[in-house]
Amino acid sequence: MARKPPLPVDDHSSGLTRASAVYEQLRADITHGTLKPDTKLRVTAMSQRYGVGASPLREALSRLSAEGLVTHNEQRGFSVATLDWDDLSTLNKTRLQIESLALSDSIEHRTTKWEDKLVVVLHKLGRTPRSLSKGHYTPNPLWENLHREFHSGLRACCTSRWLIVFCENLADEAYRFRQLAAENVFSSRNQHEEHVALFNAAIHGKKKEALKLLEDHFNRTFSAVLSNARELGHLG
Repeated sequence: MARKPPLPVDDHSSGLTRASAVYEQLRADITHGTLKPDTKLRVTAMSQRYGVGASPLREALSRLSAEGLVTHNEQRGFSVATLDWDDLSTLNKTRLQIESLALSDSIEHRTTKWEDKLVVVLHKLGRTPRSLSKGHYTPNPLWENLHREFHSGLRACCTSRWLIVFCENLADEAYRFRQLAAENVFSSRNQHEEHVALFNAAIHGKKKEALKLLEDHFNRTFSAVLSNARELGHLG
């Protein structure tokens, strides 16, 4: 396991700052699939990997455990949370329900500033290739970040912080499934057209249309992940 460069911490940074920094790196490595499900997260090894002490690392692991990305057992210590592929359908339905509530509220409270930000993100997303390779699927981290930013932006005017938090957590879990089911799979699906249609419906206050487009968007992804998971042997 390659060692990460030490986390940047100035002389005035506290242990909490270190914990926050390693938390972000660990969270990214788990959601991107760099750290696979059920991987043991031994404190000594992880401290060396991320270049931090045991205390901030334990704090970060505890936070991730509270979010469900890490599991903690008194005897076995910390490990990356497992993925139950039989839960994929339930996850998709739950995510769609919560995201629909957040999007609906966001559309009701939309602003010109909100629209302007979405325009910029959508433009960048449309100009960024989904895959780093044209011959086979190679995840493009920049596209993934912009894609996440776009969907976060759609619900940004939602007045419920709880809905936003739930959406982010469910998005993380869905992303873990998608990454593990996307190896060597390249889709010809035109997601940009889906994003543009969803954007147009949202900014024009067409709530019913936007919610239907969101449902179709999520279900297409769900179907693709399910198919790829079966092909790769994750499902029977």
